[in-house]
Amino acid sequence: MVYYSQYLIGLIYLYLSKNELTGHIPQSIGNMESLESIDFSGNQLTGEIPQSITNLNFLNKLDLSYNHLEGKIPTGTQLQSFDASSFVGNKLCGPPLLLNCTMEGEVPDDDANDNEKERKNHGVKWLFVSVAFGFIVGFWGFVGPLFIFKSWRYAYYRFLDDVWYKLQSCMRLYVSDVLIFWWSNARGQQLLGLIAIK
Repeated sequence: MVYYSQYLIGLIYLYLSKNELTGHIPQSIGNMESLESIDFSGNQLTGEIPQSITNLNFLNKLDLSYNHLEGKIPTGTQLQSFDASSFVGNKLCGPPLLLNCTMEGEVPDDDANDNEKERKNHGVKWLFVSVAFGFIVGFWGFVGPLFIFKSWRYAYYRFLDDVWYKLQSCMRLYVSDVLIFWWSNARGQQLLGLIAIK
């Protein structure tokens, strides 16, 4: 395969999405220093992402999703800042993906990932079960005795009536105090106005 990256130094945008490209990404892509945007998504590219891609200092968009790339994502200043969706659909690991690499950039086994996901899902199921159980016990622990014991029901309603009466009394006092204060200030200002006129 012939690579023309040495002649394409001034290339800024490289969009080759969904072209059924095969092979690997050439190491010489790092020589295309003006590249700001690369889109190789939806192809059949294989191998690892070349380390030289970290030399592209102006790169602000990268989409390598849905290929057959594998291995560790090269560490570079801008590669870890891209969204994880730029690398989805590959067997890649390392930041910005949540999947950590094992020794020497190997992607962990899919079975291990499935087991981890299953354990997390199992924990989530138990969380919902325990929340539902807690709600049921709490609700019926409070409401159940009110249904069963007539004296408790009367005591509870008496308590609610007392609370409601006290709230009404406090509100009446507060409103009356505000009205008296407002009326006395308004009346006082009227009297001062009459004195000033005389």
